[in-house]
Formats: sequence, C-alpha cells, structure tokens
Amino acid sequence: MGEQAILEVQAWEALDSRGTPTVGCEVILSDGSHGSAVVPSGASTGRHEAVELRDGGTRYGGAGVLTAVANVEGPLAQAVSGLDASDQRGVDAALRAADGTSDLGRYGANAVLAISLATAVARASRVPLYAIDGHPPLLPMPMVNVISGGAHAGGALDIQDVLVVPVGARSFREAIEWAWQVRRATAECASAQGLPTALVADEGGLGPHLATNRAALELVVEGIERSGLRAGTEVALAVDVAATTFADRNGYDLRSEGRRVTAAELVSELAEWVRDFPIVSLEDVLAEDDWGGWRDATSRLDSIQLLGDDLFATNAARLRQGIEAGVANAILVKPNQVGTLTDAYDVVTAARQAGYNTVLSARSGDTEDSWLADLAVAWRTGQIKVGSTTRSERTAKWNRLLKIEADLGPAAPFASWPSSPDPPPPSK
Repeated sequence: MGEQAILEVQAWEALDSRGTPTVGCEVILSDGSHGSAVVPSGASTGRHEAVELRDGGTRYGGAGVLTAVANVEGPLAQAVSGLDASDQRGVDAALRAADGTSDLGRYGANAVLAISLATAVARASRVPLYAIDGHPPLLPMPMVNVISGGAHAGGALDIQDVLVVPVGARSFREAIEWAWQVRRATAECASAQGLPTALVADEGGLGPHLATNRAALELVVEGIERSGLRAGTEVALAVDVAATTFADRNGYDLRSEGRRVTAAELVSELAEWVRDFPIVSLEDVLAEDDWGGWRDATSRLDSIQLLGDDLFATNAARLRQGIEAGVANAILVKPNQVGTLTDAYDVVTAARQAGYNTVLSARSGDTEDSWLADLAVAWRTGQIKVGSTTRSERTAKWNRLLKIEADLGPAAPFASWPSSPDPPPPSK
C-alpha cells in the first residue's frame, strides 16, 4: 500500500446554504492525512447536468440523500480503496467506472463528487490545495453578485443576476474592496428609492422587485457612480440572463414585465443593453438547447464575453459542439455539473485550448467549504463567480483567495481583464 493510499471513506447527510440536504464526505489516507468536503447543489439546474441522486419520499420533502450517502460508503468506497490519492485522475476514473453511466445516474453525481473532492482535500493536508500539482498560481478576477432575480430571488426579476467585475483592479484584494463598495452603494441607492435591502437572495445579492429587468442594470450603475468608482474603466457589469428558466415552446416569457419575446427579439434587447451599459459579460443569453439563437447571439454580441452555463453544463461533448458551431466564447465550470474534479479540469483545458475564457463557479446551494477558491488558482481559470460579499458560504471563498494572495506575497499574480491566461498544465 502506498504512502497516500485511500484507507477509509466516511459520508453523512449535510445541509447546503439553502437548507437542502447534500452529501458530506471524509477520506482518510494511509499516511494519516484526511480531508472532508460537502458537495454543493444548484437551484437553476440544466437538464444536461450529471444526475444528483435524491431519496424521494417524505424526508426533507423528498430531497434527502441517504441513498447517495450509502453509495459513498458502499460501492464507491470499495472502488477507490487502496488507490493512490495523489493520482486524482486514477481515483476519478475508478469512481466513474464503478457507476458505469455517462451521467452518474446509478450512484449519483453528488456521491461521486463527494469522494473526488475529499480525496483532493486530503492530499492538501501538507501542501495547500492550490499547490498540490505544482502549477503556477493565478488569482482569478472575481464576478460579484449585486442584484438577484430568477430562481435565486423568487422571480423578483426574470434575469437571474446582475454582477460587477472590477476590471480595473490591480490585485484581488483591491477587486474585492471595490465590489464591496459597489454593493454597499447600490443598497443605499435602493433604500433611497424605498426598496427593501435587509433581506438577501440565495447568493447574498439584493433581491428588490423592480419594474423592469433593465432597471436592475440602471440601479447597479447608479451604485458604481455613488461608490466613487468609474463605470466601465474600473468596474463593469456582468449579467446572468439564465434564459432557460423563462423559455418555453413559444419563445421567452418575461413574466415580471408581462410580455413575451422571440429569441431574435431577446438578442436585440441584450444588444441594446450592451450599447447602453458597461457590460463585459453575458451568461446564458438563450435557452440551453436554442443553438440557432445562440449562433445569432454570438454573431451579434461578439464584442463581449458570452458565457455558457446551462448551454455547456461543464460537459466536454457539449463544449465541443459549441466550439465546432462557433457558439459562445466562454464557459462556466461547475464541478458538480459533471461529477469529478478530473472531468471539470479537462473541460477547463479544452476550453482554453479553443480560446474560450473559463469561469469557475459556485452554486446557489453552496457550502462553507473553500476548495473552489484553490481550484480557481490552481487551474488558472482567470475568473471566479461565487456570489455576493455577504453570506458566509460566499465569503469563505473570497476569504480563502485573500489568504492565498497574502501567502503568495506582494507579487501575487492576478488575472487582468479580459482574462486570457494560457491553458493550465496537464493534471497529475
């Protein structure tokens, strides 16, 4: 048995930030190292994501994960027992082979990812997670949630999030400080309009009911100006349209505004936003399978980052389809969409090699874990999106990045905008 062989796997039913059950896991290695991880889960999940296993029945309204927990401690633990934890690719391959399905529907992507993550964290008992493979570190540019709608805020808006990107920041510390200034100033602007600001959405953003989706962009720009920062040159906007959540057979239903639009009309409206606001990134501008609409959007909105989340679902095959079709130019990467760290890393690598930007992302139902921050640095994704500057499951990631920056010292490498670092080195 090797020095870092997997000796024991333990799992339990935990809670994510929305109070929904999820899988927690601890992996113990033969050298005494151990690591634990709690798997996140999403609210707006695309149908092309790996399958998250839920119990059904009456416990937790059917959302319990005791079956997935049993799968971690049973067949999946058996599959990795004695394997070298330093060979992440080998561990993840064994997990995938044990499940035997392309979407991890047999044992559950939440069960598989639990072991994959906990194994990586266990390896980091001696060396920081961002450094375990020896890759050159790169602190990511943060995308920070300021206003939420859609599935993150009870449908207060049709679009899901308006975020700020501190494009002029020279360090991660400065970037977070600027984002904090803008969020506070935006809350002050909202309060001055008589809008409530005490309660927040799933990811810590403000969730006011506004007359139009466009009004959310206007409010954040007002917040940037009130903060004393320059809109466009120092702080820009990103919008998660999350169009899949309001798409149907007849087009796109903007319920909060009481109107319906076609794909072409939605793209035209987004083009107006890009013209009128300092937007540098749009996410999920059309539904996950509206490839024709996406091609039109990519042609008409080629001056900014077009980010695919539901469109690509951290899926290598869908990413290849997008690259071949010339659709989008960036991908949101969520490890729980695909089920293992190796698969997520390979998607990052393939995207970078094709010239696509990469954004590592948390989920709306996230946890107090901070491993995502380390992965963004190690994988050199260039961008990270974890939510707002409030709620501890969000600040855990920001705080971890601030600590990594402090550890790396004054010359800590920070991704400038637009983000275009080289593809990450091969994983080990």
